[in-house]
Amino acid sequence: MSWVFLVGDRVYKLKKPVRFPFLDFTTLKARAFFCREEVRLNRRLAPGVYLGLMALQWRDGAFAMVPEARLPLPASGETLDWLVCMQRLPESRMLHQLIAQGRVAPADIDALVAVLGAFYRAAPSVALSPNDYLARFQYGQAANREVLLRPQFGLPNAALAMDRLDAALMRHADLLHGRAAAGRVLDGHGDLRPEHVCLLAPPVVIDCLEFNAQLRQTDPFDELAYLSLECDLLGAPWIGPRLVSGCAAALGDAPPPALLQVYTAYRALVRARLCMAHLLDTQPRTPEKWPPLASRYIACALAALADLKNHQIPSVHLLHGSP
Repeated sequence: MSWVFLVGDRVYKLKKPVRFPFLDFTTLKARAFFCREEVRLNRRLAPGVYLGLMALQWRDGAFAMVPEARLPLPASGETLDWLVCMQRLPESRMLHQLIAQGRVAPADIDALVAVLGAFYRAAPSVALSPNDYLARFQYGQAANREVLLRPQFGLPNAALAMDRLDAALMRHADLLHGRAAAGRVLDGHGDLRPEHVCLLAPPVVIDCLEFNAQLRQTDPFDELAYLSLECDLLGAPWIGPRLVSGCAAALGDAPPPALLQVYTAYRALVRARLCMAHLLDTQPRTPEKWPPLASRYIACALAALADLKNHQIPSVHLLHGSP
């Protein structure tokens, strides 16, 4: 959704003027608003990383980048667009890189738990009815079906995984209802995956979903199931249980295993759908990459649902390998 420019120790993000069902960046006003939202929301988990906004201006016949705080009132020059300015993070400390190198220690995950626990304790609860919360998963499943079951994709076991998750959502609707009724749906991160976690001291988490509040409104353990799934796929199955147990202790909240299994299966099918959606582009890049990766996510969903049937903790650790 953005063009990213790496300049020394800075990162500049310029939002693309695009429109999708879940966002609209087609006007300068909208891009300015969501740049400010990106900075505001991401400072919750990465306070020293998001430095502010830069105005891209045309001044005296030349382009200029001006920090928003230094713009005169009224601003001289024409503002052509807005960029988010970030401190560049060390790639070597990103969680997905450390997993690939086998360099993640339990203490690293405990430090991440401390950050996430404090974040979720401070996050405001979202006023959402139990039925509306369940409906979000049902709507998501409809979107999954629309993509994953297209005949031209021919994905093995996609229909089976979809049907089993639909049945699990019906069978465990009371668990989802209970989370919303108890105020456990919070204004969270929305895209909590290893590529967005940097294990500094303390850890920081970047790239939350600023452009759609509904996608950001989650049960913390839904987000943690997602991060656990991604770490497992990268080859670190031990991270998920440590994350979940640590955050459960930090939040005084112990969700039942069945809930975690439903969340894991749902997240896996959403990821499978996003993989295959790349092939719907006019000119998809690396088209050969997506079907095998989607199939791995479908296998993860089926594994979680099998664990659900057997009343076990979610486990997809037989599916290692870098996606």
